[in-house]
Amino acid sequence: MKRLDKDEALSLYRNAPLGELCERAQEARFAHVPGQRVSYQIDRNVNYTNVCLSGCKFCNFHCRPDEPEKANTLTFEDYLPKIAELRALGGDQLLLQGGLHPRYGIDFYETLFRRLKEVDPDLKLNALGPPEIAHIARLSRMTYREVLVRLRDAGLDTLPGAGAEILADRVRRFLSPAKPSAQQWLDVMREAHALGMSTTATMVYGHIETLAERIDHLLALRALQDDRPAGAPGFRAFICWPMQLTVTALARMAAEGRLPEGISLPGEPRRWLPDEEFLRTIAIARLVLDNVDHIQASWLTVGLPTGLRALSAGADDMGSIMIEENVVSSAGSRHTLDEMPGQTGHDGLRGQDEGLRGNDYGAGCSEDNPDAGAHTVGKGSLTDPAGAHSSLADPAGAHSSLADPAGARNLRAAIISAGFTPWLRDQQYNAR
Repeated sequence: MKRLDKDEALSLYRNAPLGELCERAQEARFAHVPGQRVSYQIDRNVNYTNVCLSGCKFCNFHCRPDEPEKANTLTFEDYLPKIAELRALGGDQLLLQGGLHPRYGIDFYETLFRRLKEVDPDLKLNALGPPEIAHIARLSRMTYREVLVRLRDAGLDTLPGAGAEILADRVRRFLSPAKPSAQQWLDVMREAHALGMSTTATMVYGHIETLAERIDHLLALRALQDDRPAGAPGFRAFICWPMQLTVTALARMAAEGRLPEGISLPGEPRRWLPDEEFLRTIAIARLVLDNVDHIQASWLTVGLPTGLRALSAGADDMGSIMIEENVVSSAGSRHTLDEMPGQTGHDGLRGQDEGLRGNDYGAGCSEDNPDAGAHTVGKGSLTDPAGAHSSLADPAGAHSSLADPAGARNLRAAIISAGFTPWLRDQQYNAR
């Protein structure tokens, strides 16, 4: 299959009929992942602190360093019941993410990782992300490589692709003024790949970016993946999701007409309904990222029905059952694994195998009605960003802990009901 350049990718993304785009993406999917399996994972997303300097206008979870009444950092004892519950549910990994804390340098993370491994030597740590690595390097006066080596030696297994949002400095300067630049994000990942570390890549769309900036983001990831050393896994998977804007500073600024000149929300006029936009983005990612093996469908932000439909748009992985999640839920996401197949309307999806995977990943598109089966949440809009399901008193909402012992069974049942076969993986996509 011929590699797409920017103009070709942008034209396909904008103009191709949805069914045709999904069909092409499915051809690419089967070239990367032969057979019918669809993988998933059991892990736990733990936020070790909510203190953060980055000032992201889309994040309701963080607090500033000068807000001690809101600040929270987990004690080591807080981790122990979380790990016990994870193990009881069949999981083997913590996804550890927090913020750019002004006092947490390399020693904090080395100590935490070593203590966690002492408690459970087989526990996998998929932790931090390029912004945190860059922040630790600055605080500790180290290079990115030195930080990564010391964290790896302390127990870091894999590096998530957190904090990419859109790799365009025009976007980043406004949305996340204290986060590393696009080039710094890429530089951290380049060092991780040079060390042979397994990573993932992400994109958060649906805010002030343009469609061309989305394509540029994908091309930057592809170029970095091209440069990885021979034998290095680089990016194991790509995950994208729409930004959750409920009661965020960005949504309030837009609703009150306070966006600066040259910034608009959305970044250009909407071309599609949300479900079609997600499916198109999954499909074009599969076609552009011809050197990344796996494309994940983020059901947490779009709902399980739409996540399942992405399996016919180039995705081959359903991500995690999400035992715990606090960040996107604080911005309005309320999707859970209670959205079972009989209620979802994804009848057109058939013919793949669903599988539980590890973190290393070993182991229905319709133009007539692209949003059929969509799960809508509340009535939020730019003029009413809170929507019907917001809770200012409890911004994390009722679903900050999203899974119970039935969570994995529910996800398996949903995928099977859509005609696929489950395959449990670890973070490196090895079978578990």
